[in-house]
Amino acid sequence: MTQTADIREWRNHDVVDPKGRKVGMLEAIYVDTVTDEPAVATVRTGPPTRRRLVFVPLDEAILGPGYLKVSYAKNLVRKAPSIGTDDILPAEQEEAIFQHYGMTYEPGAGGERQLARR
Repeated sequence: MTQTADIREWRNHDVVDPKGRKVGMLEAIYVDTVTDEPAVATVRTGPPTRRRLVFVPLDEAILGPGYLKVSYAKNLVRKAPSIGTDDILPAEQEEAIFQHYGMTYEPGAGGERQLARR
């Protein structure tokens, strides 16, 4: 997997789906709090007056020249849980991201968050 510092260099580059369709622009990376590995990215989508950040897992993501290819279709990503461009991810909304993509949500033993922004 690509290291966190490496992916951060791709901020503001295109995020594309497996068919090469542009989903949006890479905004930020969230890491798994247990492994500190990149887990989820936020993608800036929407028209300038209604921009939002949608979440997409980074499993099987591929870095290319000027883009990040994710393994999820554009339509699925665009319907993912989102936040405003100036907002942060509330802890109680983390699980919805995992459910949207059919993934298992595993908070820490004491209820700690699974994701942390880098």
